[in-house]
Amino acid sequence: MFDFDGLILDTETPLQLSWAEIYSEVGLSVPPAQWASLLGAAADPPGAYALLEEHLGHPIDRESVRRKRLRREHELLSAETILPGVMELVRAARSSGLRLAVASSSDRAWVEGHLRTFGLLSSFQVLLCAEDVTLVKPDPELYTATLRALGVRADEAIAFEDSVHGAAAARCAGLFVVVVPNRVTRHAVFPNADLVVDSIAERSLNEYIAAAGRGRHTSAK
Repeated sequence: MFDFDGLILDTETPLQLSWAEIYSEVGLSVPPAQWASLLGAAADPPGAYALLEEHLGHPIDRESVRRKRLRREHELLSAETILPGVMELVRAARSSGLRLAVASSSDRAWVEGHLRTFGLLSSFQVLLCAEDVTLVKPDPELYTATLRALGVRADEAIAFEDSVHGAAAARCAGLFVVVVPNRVTRHAVFPNADLVVDSIAERSLNEYIAAAGRGRHTSAK
């Protein structure tokens, strides 16, 4: 079970850079750890707007800021590609007959569009996004709904995440949680991770499955 933003495609660095440019225009600087804490619950975190309003001391035209920021984000995103190890892990899982899913707090059009661009959409049997649940991450609903759609138990699945909110959601759903921090979320702390790796490519499918088995055996004790 994969998150999307920052895990399959690093959309979070362009997001952060586009916001940093807006913040710099008004003399606002946001520490990396504080910014990382906003990620995982939405493709365009409401907290980013709140930080700007708090700094300015008055409400802003959020829609105008959103349009300006999105134009810049899309320019930056055009240089990004699928993160290391993702394609290989997906191919290995499919060859092994495993079912794959994406569980994302972003809108379906955003996730589907990018997966289709990189030829990955058909690799996933299940795709659940913000429109499919009442609450997004860090609430576990996305993951519990994805488990039902896949027809598997939590102890039969592994979640790959990159954010604090995503890891919390997966852990609350009872999953073994592998966190793969990206250039933005590497500044965060992940208390809900069972395993943290620098890149998905760091381990093979069998090694991830073995790690999950050991982790669950330890928890059972």
